[in-house]
Amino acid sequence: MKRFSCLPVARQFACALSLALALPVTAEVADTRHYDIPAGDPLGRQLSRVATEAGLPLSFDPSLTQGLTSPALSGELAPREVLGRLLQGSGLMLVEKPDGSFTLARRDVSVLMPLEVSADAIGWDAMPGAYAGGQVARGGSVGILGQKDVMETPFSTISYTEQRLQDLQAQDIGAVIGATDPSVYVPSKRNLFETYFVRGFSSSADDMTFNGLVGMAPNLRGVTEVAERVELLKGPSALLNGMLPGGSVAGSVNIVPKRAGKEPLARITTSYESDSLWGGHVDLGQRFGDNQQWGVRFNGVYRDGDTPVDGQQHRMQLASLGLDWRGENARVSVDLYSQQEDMDRINYFGIFAVADGVTRVPTPKHGDYSLAPDWAYTSNESDTVVLRGEYDLTDTVTAYAAWGHKDGGYDALVDRSMLLNDAGDISTLAARSARDGTVKSAEVGVRGDLTTGWVRHAWSLSANQFESDSSFRDAYFFDHVQTNYYDLDFGVAPDLTDYNQSPADTSASGSKLRSIAIADTLSFADDRYQLTLGARRQNVRSDNYGADGAKTAEYDASRTSPSAALLVRVSDALSLYANYIEGLSQGATAPVAAANAGEVLEPYQTKQYEIGAKWDLGAFAHTLSLFQIKKPNAYTDPDTLVFGTYGEQRNRGLEWSFVGEPLPRTRLLGGASYTEAEVTRSLNGANEGNQVTGVPKVLAKVGAEYDLARVPGLTLTAGVVHTGKRYVNNSHRLAVPDYTTFDVGARYVTRLLAKSLTLRARVQNVTNEAYWLGSWNGGDGSGLSGGLGAPRTFLMSATVDF
Repeated sequence: MKRFSCLPVARQFACALSLALALPVTAEVADTRHYDIPAGDPLGRQLSRVATEAGLPLSFDPSLTQGLTSPALSGELAPREVLGRLLQGSGLMLVEKPDGSFTLARRDVSVLMPLEVSADAIGWDAMPGAYAGGQVARGGSVGILGQKDVMETPFSTISYTEQRLQDLQAQDIGAVIGATDPSVYVPSKRNLFETYFVRGFSSSADDMTFNGLVGMAPNLRGVTEVAERVELLKGPSALLNGMLPGGSVAGSVNIVPKRAGKEPLARITTSYESDSLWGGHVDLGQRFGDNQQWGVRFNGVYRDGDTPVDGQQHRMQLASLGLDWRGENARVSVDLYSQQEDMDRINYFGIFAVADGVTRVPTPKHGDYSLAPDWAYTSNESDTVVLRGEYDLTDTVTAYAAWGHKDGGYDALVDRSMLLNDAGDISTLAARSARDGTVKSAEVGVRGDLTTGWVRHAWSLSANQFESDSSFRDAYFFDHVQTNYYDLDFGVAPDLTDYNQSPADTSASGSKLRSIAIADTLSFADDRYQLTLGARRQNVRSDNYGADGAKTAEYDASRTSPSAALLVRVSDALSLYANYIEGLSQGATAPVAAANAGEVLEPYQTKQYEIGAKWDLGAFAHTLSLFQIKKPNAYTDPDTLVFGTYGEQRNRGLEWSFVGEPLPRTRLLGGASYTEAEVTRSLNGANEGNQVTGVPKVLAKVGAEYDLARVPGLTLTAGVVHTGKRYVNNSHRLAVPDYTTFDVGARYVTRLLAKSLTLRARVQNVTNEAYWLGSWNGGDGSGLSGGLGAPRTFLMSATVDF
């Protein structure tokens, strides 16, 4: 594997940690005071008293707090923390002015206030601030359209904050987007790589972006500790982001890397997951210079131990460094990270296929039952550097550019199993696979604002390029062993002598994605009506090479993907929107038996139509959307034997999501969805009208938090996830039933030796429900490839700010 700095990963981790510890971090916890604030006092009076005693310049319109009362607070607390707690559930927020003073603003009109940004942001990357409750942001990046408030975004989006990631104790991105979002179904945990459904279409870690750049996210699985935000855009996004390398059209996930904030940070977190997976996380950050123009943020993670699955071990190592410089007219950032993951007794994908003779699904065992051989393993790594900058050409025009380089790959020996009969007999194929390669990604663009007559334009021009070169070597050991689901014994590992001694079997592939895009948002009547129009011209080139270096296949095609979206601000609290947007996937290759064998089809264009409404009640927001997505499918015509794009999958759905603080000290995040994912065209009409494999029609989720007034600092948490029935094959012969899981937990924020201490505990699947996750629909449209659901799992962590 290629490296760009200290070797190996353990040394690189130590190298970066030494650098970070050498920084002159002078983080000090703000002075604390003892507060005894009774419930029911006028809120305005208590806010003014706390600010005056602490020397914080606070002024506000008294009418904002008229009729509002304070919650009870008691204990040793920092003044800013007290102000934040007093405002929880009030519909108000604290806003810092450019001169360093503070004021109050209503959350229901904050979308019109340019000052309402993340408190730690300066200049160009001043991300939208957190919404009531702090779990999600008020907006986020929307590709070529830049940063947008959610109420002015004509698409369905959500951006999870760093606070949400910490409180959820999520260790990977799938755990974040799948916990409460009704559009997302995650059919696996700790399989070979992260997979997830969004609006009924599958995607994976390969199509995540890092700091907006395609291909720069970690291989196979991303960790949360490097992320300040995790942004999810639901549905196709060809105009906004370009074609994703894996060709998924489910949606796009962007990992926003951490930046140093205004206040120095020195934070250590220790974590535990049953059975004995222990971890440590160091997070250090500080800004330098007369105007804090220089910033450094370091994150180091090490986890190692046994997971809740019998015999399974997991090790994760991460070292990341985020550097940035913020000038008056220019901003530059550099992100470097190295990640390595090792897993033993790893499963490829549950029971990958089910034979035609099977008439019933086996009874699910509890999730600690391993479906993987003890000889199975995987190791993957990513070494990445991403550079991004922008320059203000004028007060209204900004040019930007980004470049990224990633080296990495994986090395694995896994099984692929088929269920043979109702007795539970299983045939196992062993697969030895290795990948190594380089990914390069870049984009340049310019965006600006101008006014023509009574129309304001927010326009963007962008061009990007993604280039991937990789070598790979695979060996398959068919029918390696036969065993039984109820008494698994995978025997000894296959003999790899020939594989290890035959490097000449290595093949190679290269792909290049290039595109150019233009978009314009036309705003009328004081921005109450906003029409976004745009198009992207995408070119896809792919080449495959055999072991002798000779080209075995090539592909070069282009497509144009238009888009249109309308948003109407009915009021400051209500937005209505509609959009048409496309997704783009690389065309399939005709199989050997086809009359046009080897021909690569034109890129698939997936089309989405969506209408929706966003209602912000000030501290509790709702989104309701209705969508239809059509994706083409390819197969060989039985009469002409010509392989072509003849099939189609159509997903129609209704989604309702909510977030915020409906009551004082109470936070909710979740929603429900109904998705009909149907085969609308197929070979000989087979399975037409059937729900697609692995996609539940019904998803309902809610995460809840409640702050106990009698015990300041203590928060109780709970979560419920209901997943509807999923079919195991497209013919609907087999299905797995619905299931519901429950989580409970608590969080306690206190001070220890004048240091901020946060203790978190969570029990996932508290009833130890046994269930099949269902199929990932990984290729043949049948199987239990999601494997068994996770068992009862205990999570604990302790975080100290020095």
